[in-house]
Amino acid sequence: MTVVDEAGLPALQDAIQHMYGLRSEWVETVPIRETFKGELVWEGEIQAFAVEHPTATRAYAWSHSVGDSGRRKFFAVLGVPPINSALDALRASIASGQNR
Repeated sequence: MTVVDEAGLPALQDAIQHMYGLRSEWVETVPIRETFKGELVWEGEIQAFAVEHPTATRAYAWSHSVGDSGRRKFFAVLGVPPINSALDALRASIASGQNR
């Protein structure tokens, strides 16, 4: 069984559309467990989508809940080098301070 983001694929596709103006087609779920100096930094699934873009064939998207309100924060990263994988997308998001 494929694990899909709690927000649902259409919501993630909407995030990609909103952020990059691109339509997307779901490709796969990528489980990620990222550690730094032995400490767990992030664990979850990132969805990979095919996109038509001059320099990218993929976009990566995920969301997480914000507090107890039921609201979600959405993340979408275009697969433009040096972003070549879901893990690269997560690391870029963490490094930019956006994945909080």
